[in-house]
Amino acid sequence: MTDKINTITNLFEGNEIRSVWDSKKEDYYFSVVDVIKVLTESNDPSHYWRTLKSRMIKEGNQTVTNCDTFKLKAKDGKMRSTDMLDTEGIFRLIESVPSPKAEPFKIWLASLGSERIDEVFDPEKAVNRAVNYYRNKGYSDEWIERRLKAILTRNKLTKVWKENGINKDYEYGILTNEIYKAWSGMKASEYKEFKGIRKESLRDNMTDIEVALTDLGEIATRELAKKHKPYGLKQNKEIAKRGGNTCKKHP
Repeated sequence: MTDKINTITNLFEGNEIRSVWDSKKEDYYFSVVDVIKVLTESNDPSHYWRTLKSRMIKEGNQTVTNCDTFKLKAKDGKMRSTDMLDTEGIFRLIESVPSPKAEPFKIWLASLGSERIDEVFDPEKAVNRAVNYYRNKGYSDEWIERRLKAILTRNKLTKVWKENGINKDYEYGILTNEIYKAWSGMKASEYKEFKGIRKESLRDNMTDIEVALTDLGEIATRELAKKHKPYGLKQNKEIAKRGGNTCKKHP
């Protein structure tokens, strides 16, 4: 279970919030009606949602636009179409619900926003938050130090990619997959499935050897890119593949 799933469960005090994992978008979606029921304690949450949805559409609220529909099992055992929102969408929905029970959620969200603003002015706070997060997860300080260095190494690579004409998120994903496929035979998403994880960080669930191979592939790709100066997705893909293949020489 991911941290986001745990967060949702804790926020709703253990009430059932039906969820679906979308492997293509790599995100969880949550039943809007279930959230509405908990927040408002309405006897007819479906009607409440239809009324709220109509109001939000009139106001031009983008949350409704981003609403997806999935088939979920209802109380009568039948599969019925259900409006769903991802985690960000659910949080936006909470902010739109005029219910006293929603106030604790709004305060919690506001505190998160305040923390992120503070981190803009003092980035060290963000680093400390990450360190404490990993410590609470049981990672050693030595592991955390290696992890932070790996993040810096990754940032150096993406900086080179950006200089070489890569500026879209999906392009970074494609190049990363080339590195992974070269030494493991799997894309990042396939590697996650192999590991049995979803939203969690792939690196956080790797063995020391896997992390070392990933780091080596990214460092090699960065150095090759700096040397050959490929430009655009096609040329950078070839360099990323070569960088990943470097790891095959280091079992």
